[in-house]
Amino acid sequence: MRNLKLYLETSVWNFYYADDAPEKKEVTRNFFENLPVTKYEIYASVTVLDEFEKASPKKKAMLTEMITTYSPTILTAEPAVADLAREYLEHKALPTTAEVDAYHIAFASANELDFIVSWNLRHIANVRRQEKVQAVNLLNGYTKAIQMITPMEVSDREQTED
Repeated sequence: MRNLKLYLETSVWNFYYADDAPEKKEVTRNFFENLPVTKYEIYASVTVLDEFEKASPKKKAMLTEMITTYSPTILTAEPAVADLAREYLEHKALPTTAEVDAYHIAFASANELDFIVSWNLRHIANVRRQEKVQAVNLLNGYTKAIQMITPMEVSDREQTED
C-alpha cells in the first residue's frame, strides 16, 4: 500500500508550541510524535516557510528546528499553484481575505496530495470549504479529491488502523 501524502499547513506546526491552546497543543504533539514515516509522506511549502519568517526570533528558531527534524518535502511556487489559488478566490471557495490559505490548498491540490492537515477550521479544515475547493479543482482539471482535516483525524485514523 502506498504512503498517504499529507500537506501540513502552518497552523499545525504552530500549535506544537501553543501554550494558549493546551488541548490542540497536546493533539498536535501526539500527531508529530506518532507520525509513522512508513505510512505517511509529509509536505509543506514555501508559503509555510514565509509564514515562519513573521514569527518572533525565538519561535522562528523552534519552527525551523521542527522542519529540520521532520524533513517535509518543501513544495515550491509554480504558476499552476498561483493560478489555482486565484481561482479559489475568484469562485468564492475562500474569501478574498484568505489568500495565504488559498495558496496552501493550491499547493496540495496541484501536487495531488491526499490530505491538507490544518487547525484552521474557518478556511481549510471545513466541510463546506472542501466542497467548494473540490468544485474549483474539477473546473480546473484537478480530479484527485483532497481531504482537508485536523491533526486529530490523522491521529484517530492511526489508532483505528492498528
